[in-house]
Amino acid sequence: MIEQVLKDTDSKMQKTINALTHELATIRTGRATPALVEHIKVDYHGVLTPLNQIASISIPEAKMILIQPWDRTSIRDIEKAILKSELGLNPTSDSNVIRIIIPALTEERRKDLIKAVHKKLEETRVALRNIRRDGLENLKRSEKEKQISQDQLTRGTEQMQKLIDNFTDKVNKIGHDKEAEIMEI
Repeated sequence: MIEQVLKDTDSKMQKTINALTHELATIRTGRATPALVEHIKVDYHGVLTPLNQIASISIPEAKMILIQPWDRTSIRDIEKAILKSELGLNPTSDSNVIRIIIPALTEERRKDLIKAVHKKLEETRVALRNIRRDGLENLKRSEKEKQISQDQLTRGTEQMQKLIDNFTDKVNKIGHDKEAEIMEI
């Protein structure tokens, strides 16, 4: 019983960490990455479609994103969507591809990005604590229903604390790495 609750809690916490990693990948640094633009919604024949579903996105150089639409008539729509996004990027295109040069970040913009990273980290920590709380409630319910003993509840609570400590350390490391990446010139 305890093992199942811990396994479920571990799985949920891992999904939360994966979501954080994916979300932080969309925060712009001085380096080009497909994750910066792949989530941008483009008005493609009247339907809002993620960019990665209507074009191939590649990184030919460290500071350039190259977008090749499969349908060349969508180039203007893709450019509009990139300009509308809050990324502050200026696309340039010829008849076949769109190029986006990633400009260097200003000191002020770096600080704003770090604040955004800290906000996302704190949201993730809160989510992890909520998952732990749910797991502990399941253990307490099991103890009330006499499925586990009070000693097992105590052991399960200790294991749950070790689990959240481990995941909180992972969140802190991910945040530290992203902060270093943003501050890199």
